[in-house]
Amino acid sequence: MPEYMQGAKVPVNIEDEMRKSYMDYAMSVIIGRALPDVRDGLKPVHRRVLYSMHEGGVLYNRPHRKSARIVGDVMGRYHPHGDAAIYDTIVRMVQDFSLRYPLVDGQGNFGSIDGDEAAAMRYTEVRLARVAGEILNDIDRNTVDFRPNYDGSLKEPDVLPAMLPNLLCNGASGIAVGMTTNVPPHNLNELVSALSALLENPELGIDELMRHVPGPDFPTGGFICGSEGIVKAYSTGRGTIQLRAKAVIEKQSKGDKVRIVVSEMPYQVNKARLLERIATLVRSKDLNGIADLRDESDRDGIRIVIELKRGEVPEIVLNQLYKRTQMQVTFGIILLAIDGNRPRLFNLKSMLEAYLGHRREVLIRRTLHDLRKAEDKLHILKGLMIAVDHIDEVIELIRSAADPDEARAALMSRFELSERQAQAILDMRLQRLTGLERDKIASDFRETEKLIAGLEELLASEELQRKEIHSELRGLRERYGDERRTEIIPESTEIEVEDLIKEEPMVITITNSNYIKRTAVSTYRKQRRGGKGRIGMLTKDKDWVKHLFIASTHDYILIFTQQGQVYWLKVHELPEVGAAGKGRPIVNMIQIGKGDSVAAIISVREFNEKRSVMMVTKRGTVKKTQLKAFSNPRANGIIAIGINKGDFLLDAKVADSGNTVVLSTRKGKAIRFREADVRAMGRTAHGVRGVTLRAGDELVGMQVVGDIGTLFTVTEKGYGKRTTIDAYRVTGRGGLGVVNVKTSSKNGEVVGFEFVDDDDELLLISAAGKILRTRVADISVIGRATKGVRIIDLGEGDSVVAVARVVEKD
Repeated sequence: MPEYMQGAKVPVNIEDEMRKSYMDYAMSVIIGRALPDVRDGLKPVHRRVLYSMHEGGVLYNRPHRKSARIVGDVMGRYHPHGDAAIYDTIVRMVQDFSLRYPLVDGQGNFGSIDGDEAAAMRYTEVRLARVAGEILNDIDRNTVDFRPNYDGSLKEPDVLPAMLPNLLCNGASGIAVGMTTNVPPHNLNELVSALSALLENPELGIDELMRHVPGPDFPTGGFICGSEGIVKAYSTGRGTIQLRAKAVIEKQSKGDKVRIVVSEMPYQVNKARLLERIATLVRSKDLNGIADLRDESDRDGIRIVIELKRGEVPEIVLNQLYKRTQMQVTFGIILLAIDGNRPRLFNLKSMLEAYLGHRREVLIRRTLHDLRKAEDKLHILKGLMIAVDHIDEVIELIRSAADPDEARAALMSRFELSERQAQAILDMRLQRLTGLERDKIASDFRETEKLIAGLEELLASEELQRKEIHSELRGLRERYGDERRTEIIPESTEIEVEDLIKEEPMVITITNSNYIKRTAVSTYRKQRRGGKGRIGMLTKDKDWVKHLFIASTHDYILIFTQQGQVYWLKVHELPEVGAAGKGRPIVNMIQIGKGDSVAAIISVREFNEKRSVMMVTKRGTVKKTQLKAFSNPRANGIIAIGINKGDFLLDAKVADSGNTVVLSTRKGKAIRFREADVRAMGRTAHGVRGVTLRAGDELVGMQVVGDIGTLFTVTEKGYGKRTTIDAYRVTGRGGLGVVNVKTSSKNGEVVGFEFVDDDDELLLISAAGKILRTRVADISVIGRATKGVRIIDLGEGDSVVAVARVVEKD
């Protein structure tokens, strides 16, 4: 530094300084810590551990040494970043559930798949695994570059020779600054096959290579569901795959119980936490059907036994385990590695090519090293052969010399030898003057000439280089190749809930306090009109069944609340409870708002854009919205209709083009108008007037009907009647309506009505929970202005609260 600048302050832009400092830090993390090198698949700490053990002679055929000794050597020589990081690295390289081909052989406790920590380094012992020798092989033959260690006292390798394609064999994961890598492990046999094919034909594409490498092969086995994510990852360097535990369904020898036995886990899933998760779901009753859970794993392998309750469908329980636990996980593949001191995203072919390029470079450097040694040996042998051919003269020159230097100079001058040749002659033992030794020198000379010729031919021929690499790969496969552990199954075999559940009609009931359940329609036996019904639900004091609906197990149900929100559920997700069961609080299944309650539920198989949802409020407002507007479920629901103050949503039905809408009031009035009279509106709209209500009257329901059929009306005292639909003339919306049923103290006010055919059946439910199932054909068709006939015999103080139509299906 010039004198005039010494002690001077140089102004620096803080943004430039921070940018430079951060980039230096980021590159240090990326290159020197977090990402593996594409050539040997190792991060610096892994490379230093393996090299230090190699230098220390801790090989696979030598005794184990204390882990603490190895950690100390690595930290003191090459990696001064703390013993914990080094020991954690060693531990992972020992674990057969972390690495597909473990690089370190350990004795002692090195942790478990349950997440147990390894014993302290002073208790465990390690040595290099045999396969690790393939990564370090030929490192002393000038195959790789070396650089000074952290204090300049030693040299460490920039990369290892890595005959084993370690990056793809064992995979790698790491988080750097602004980037991350997650390379899955693969099967060595498949990799060797792909590399050999690429050597033969460098123009092979990803599709051809995937015939040899169909996908990752994880040390813990399990299943990969589908190949779409694999193809994307191998083509672009990024993709996601679904991993599943391997589970089989076993029938017990006694009784009709079955159990699910899990024998293989998804990669990097903690078995103990998985068991805790399953137990938690069982305790909270979010996972039904499990009677017992046991971990019978031992040193022979994993065995988780899940005992099922009698009568449970095991496929359904297994599917729920896949959906709700880590028995199925997503693995994100990112093929990112260091290439030429820069991070690079690879595809499968470019990663294989990078390995082959490295092996070709190692082969050439090794061959050049061997060639130099052979040439040096040949040079010495030439001098020895000259000496043997002129042994008497050589001896005389040496005897007459005053000292070794004079003897060396005399030999060099007389026979035109190099200094090294002359020194080799001086160092030659007298036993080499025998006839046998003279022949041996000549033979050695000829063999060395052949070796040099072979090495030079290898350097000059790419074809011979390919054959040599192919021979090395074949040797790897013979020594370490094994069968694939992870099975790739097609996506078409993925279990869907609907495929496992028998399609059948279900009675869905919701009480006034919002308890919901489903019960098979077949549970309710047929009765003639006037029967006493049967117990349908045992309710709490001051609670009664408020809604009753029929839907298939494969349907969606849209749950509309009085405040105008709509929620989604699948029918098969509802708790199936016997006829007398209470059910489950609906607030545990949907995030219904405080103070809100269920107004209506409708069943939907598909969200057809040609269909609409017709809604009506208690004060007679109607609104139509396309069904497709409700096709995107959200956990906290969406707005279905805007509600005016003092009003609430009463009912909702699916409507098709050409239908008519019938609204019925509590005082026995009804109005019928065309569905087209209500224009389609957005979800947040409030709607238009559907009927004009007299003082004290209110709507009790709505039906969307066709041109043929009858309307069944039921009153609170158990009376009901059927009237043909053509008895209700079509008018404009917003009128007062016509008489639907004569109400009196005998039959009570109207509580509900349904659009029915003769082939249908009806379910009537009372406030006490009594349900009657009866045929529509057993109820007479009469005029509008009548009181009806008794349909159900009610107990003292009981009343009808709901009615639903049952359609018999083939």
